[in-house]
Amino acid sequence: MFERRLVIWIFKGFAVLAMLGFLGVGALLGALWLEHRTEVTLPTPTGPFAVGHATYAWVDDAQTDSLAPFPGTKRELVVWIWYPSVTGQPSAAMDDYVPAAWQRAEEQQYGVLMSKFLTHDLSRVHTHSILNSEISPQQPAYPVVVMRAGSTALTADYSILAEDLASHGYVVVGLDAPYRTAVVVFPDGRVVTKAAQNEPEFVSGRDLDRLADKLLPAWCADIGFVLDQLERLNASDPSGKLTGRLDMAHVGVFGHSFGGAQAAQFCHDDSRCKAGIDVDGALYGSVIHESLHQPFMFLMSEHSNESDADSRQIEANIQSVYDRLPRNERLRIVIRGANHFNFSDGALLKSQFLLRTLRVLGILGIDGHRQLAVTAYCVHSFFDAYLKGASVSRLKIQSPLYPEIQNH
Repeated sequence: MFERRLVIWIFKGFAVLAMLGFLGVGALLGALWLEHRTEVTLPTPTGPFAVGHATYAWVDDAQTDSLAPFPGTKRELVVWIWYPSVTGQPSAAMDDYVPAAWQRAEEQQYGVLMSKFLTHDLSRVHTHSILNSEISPQQPAYPVVVMRAGSTALTADYSILAEDLASHGYVVVGLDAPYRTAVVVFPDGRVVTKAAQNEPEFVSGRDLDRLADKLLPAWCADIGFVLDQLERLNASDPSGKLTGRLDMAHVGVFGHSFGGAQAAQFCHDDSRCKAGIDVDGALYGSVIHESLHQPFMFLMSEHSNESDADSRQIEANIQSVYDRLPRNERLRIVIRGANHFNFSDGALLKSQFLLRTLRVLGILGIDGHRQLAVTAYCVHSFFDAYLKGASVSRLKIQSPLYPEIQNH
């Protein structure tokens, strides 16, 4: 009799635990769903200019796409441009964070869990960019900065950094490319997703080095093509908006993660780059052994706990390039408490419930809002010095507002 009652108690105990677990999962999903539906506005840009935004779709009739699955495919890019804008325009409408067609394509690409529960509803994310507004007349022309996303991420995933930099008087240009960006939606409705064989996240060690050697030339060629097109746009923009307004003598390039590797290699390859920034990216390509001739900054998260062979090699490669740069044209900054994945808008748009949990567990350091604010300050401070400054003694970026900045 006692054994029978014990079995019943155990069964009831498991039933209660299962019910509590079910209710807990339901409560968690409910909280994530409510968070998903919350309205979000990106941080206000810190510069004096309002921000305009425009997009272009460009086809390279001269070169084929070496990463396309079908030989002979032309290189095509969707290009996003943020720029200093006039204020107080009548009927000015803030631009969508991501166009509706891109949102639908992303949902199909990433699935229900990511698009509905682990991130904010992108239709409820509000920017500070004015769609197709007039460029500010305060300066005759503005320096140009090419911004590269990390790996297969979308350019729009870095809207916070782009808007902030544009507000400080730069034309910021990002690009999404078929077969390497996660998803690209063209004006004619075509949707092209990333090719699995072009994803560096899924390989490591020697396999990653070989894949990077394949990807890097194509990515750098994309940047070169964009600069070619900007020259044409500067000569004659069909809309008239940017004609003569791009200072193509002062071009910078920066990128996050694999985008940082692109920035370094492109600046090595192309003298049109006058200054560059690698935001927490491992280096690949000939730049490792040949270094650079332009001012360059490494802006890094904390990697003090990473001691595996791959991490040591990444550190050695960065140090090799840094050591051979002129002392007055190099910076190496660590943002104390920063995490590699919080340099994009995801630091604000991913579930804050989950991100706070990771902070409590010690997996994440500083708050994502804070990390992006420090990053934006460092990026525009560097380009202010080397794209706008007439001459610069050794630059040291620091501010009492951002004690997380550690110059090395």
